[in-house]
Amino acid sequence: MPLAEHLRELRNRLAKGLLAITVVSIVAAFYSQDLMEFLADPVPRCEPGMKVTGGHCAKVTFNDLLSPFTTTVKVSLMVGIIVSSPVWLYQLWAFVAPGLHKHERKYTYWFVAAAVPLFFGGAWLAYTILPVSMRVLLGITPDGAENLLPMDTILDFTVRMVLIFGISFELPLLLVMLNMTGMVTGRRMATWWRGVVMGVFIFGAVATPTTDPVGMIALAGPIVVLYFMAVGISLLNDRRRRRNDPDAELDDDEASAIDLTPEAIGGIEPVASAKALPEQAGTGRADHRVNGFDDVT
Repeated sequence: MPLAEHLRELRNRLAKGLLAITVVSIVAAFYSQDLMEFLADPVPRCEPGMKVTGGHCAKVTFNDLLSPFTTTVKVSLMVGIIVSSPVWLYQLWAFVAPGLHKHERKYTYWFVAAAVPLFFGGAWLAYTILPVSMRVLLGITPDGAENLLPMDTILDFTVRMVLIFGISFELPLLLVMLNMTGMVTGRRMATWWRGVVMGVFIFGAVATPTTDPVGMIALAGPIVVLYFMAVGISLLNDRRRRRNDPDAELDDDEASAIDLTPEAIGGIEPVASAKALPEQAGTGRADHRVNGFDDVT
């Protein structure tokens, strides 16, 4: 396909994906009130008769006149991107798939099948620990001060938590894909466990916007478990690869093992004599010469 056709197909694929996001976002706008209530549900609300000062509770507010509108647009667009993800992901796949080999497509199917539940698992975990994290953060508020949380701030905070947890859960899957392509072995991955565990906990402390130990442990703990699961899967895949090809793990410049055991020599096979040259055939003379030579030379 020429370059112009590729660009035309890319334009059509992008248009279909954007159309799906737009349609779902418009539908989500009619339910924006329920969606904002769902996002603000982890916030401990101040009920009548409850002490409003200190870190006991918080009030959800809108700071300016345009905040309700901009927050509604942001919530609707976020829902549109998430709900329509099967459509635009398929459009992306349909654009890339013709250039992939059969085994590469098989790996892609497995990657997508594992990536989707991992991402939603991380997103669910982030939403589950949000109430605990918010209470920890609100507990720092000194007595005599009230907590007024803008709705757009809550939305940004929730989206950051969901994205960080969801994307972080994909890291072990990336290691498995590197092992499938032969770039790293399971044995080498197993030797990294000390540095990986330390790095994951440091990443959990830095990446989580809550800055509390609850969020760090909730993020780092599952990732460490998934890492060891990825190491186990990689070791099984290496064993399968060695069984099918003993030289599969050798480097490009590394020689394979050669069996130098001498083998027995069989019996002598008789070799038929060469046919006479046309110039020598039928003469019956052993000293026949052609131009002074006894062969074609």
